[in-house]
Amino acid sequence: MSNKKVSRRDILKIGTTGMLGLAGSMYLNALSPFSNKANASNHTNHKNNHSMNHENMIDSTKTDGYRMAERLLTEFDYGKVSTLPDGRTLREYTVVAIDKEIEIAKGIKFPGWTFNGTIPGPTFRCTEGDLLRFHFTNNGSHPHSIHFHGIHPPSMDGISPIMPGQSFTYEFEAKPYGLQIYHCHVLPLARHIHKGLYGNFIIDPKKPREKAKEFNMVMNGFDLDLDGENEFYTVNGYAFAFMNHPIKVKKDELVRIYVSNLTEFDLLNSFHLHANYFTYYPTGINENPSQFTDTIMQCQGERGIIEVRFPYKGKYMFHAHVSEFAELGWMGFFEVE
Repeated sequence: MSNKKVSRRDILKIGTTGMLGLAGSMYLNALSPFSNKANASNHTNHKNNHSMNHENMIDSTKTDGYRMAERLLTEFDYGKVSTLPDGRTLREYTVVAIDKEIEIAKGIKFPGWTFNGTIPGPTFRCTEGDLLRFHFTNNGSHPHSIHFHGIHPPSMDGISPIMPGQSFTYEFEAKPYGLQIYHCHVLPLARHIHKGLYGNFIIDPKKPREKAKEFNMVMNGFDLDLDGENEFYTVNGYAFAFMNHPIKVKKDELVRIYVSNLTEFDLLNSFHLHANYFTYYPTGINENPSQFTDTIMQCQGERGIIEVRFPYKGKYMFHAHVSEFAELGWMGFFEVE
């Protein structure tokens, strides 16, 4: 076998189904599955001979990686809640940095750095004006921190490294309301972010939003051979998770999606919905939507809230509107019942 590294171009040449079939629980830089014929294939051969259709990507197996993505879709961490003497709500969260191997596609593992054992990390949630305490312990092998987007004192900004084995408590008032994010801010930033240290952080307005079916989606990518290019793109950390197991919603119900982009090594990522339009609220602060559209673009760190109703029953595809990202895992379905 050749020792040639496997690139994302190679994955596209052989097709995702072939890639997932020949991968085991190993790192990509240990793989050498592609024949000379496959390596010599050009884009036309890929299109004609190895093209993927929507059926051959279906896999009914609910792997550990899929279950993680499914849980992160609807799970929100509201912390341990108590009331302060002045009547304000105090929320306390426990966050632990852990080195952990994560399944990002069937049979493919990624040596991640995680918050609480998942990529992305947990979705923290609170209400504007709450006092927040994040009790952070670094049980990883490298210095880490937590940098929260939002408004807070500089001393709580999370740019100082917390060394392995050490702890620190970040304390600040939750503001402003909207969709924030958090991530490690230790240098080199690209490495700490692409390894998995990030997540969504929702601050709800004091006046609750309209009741809706709510989902959390973090767009991300995985560079397995450390060449500065992602081999897989996902939402919530598992390739084709919601292609294989569509997200169930009801006809005409309000669906709210908290979507952010934490993809490293690419300038932009995107969210495109088939057969429908949605309203989009950048950062989730302005009560008036900025767009009525079917596609949005986000740079790294950008985020917003999508609200949509589905007028017909059936399956509605959603994916990145960069074809390569979609073919490498960032693709799924809503199933309207």
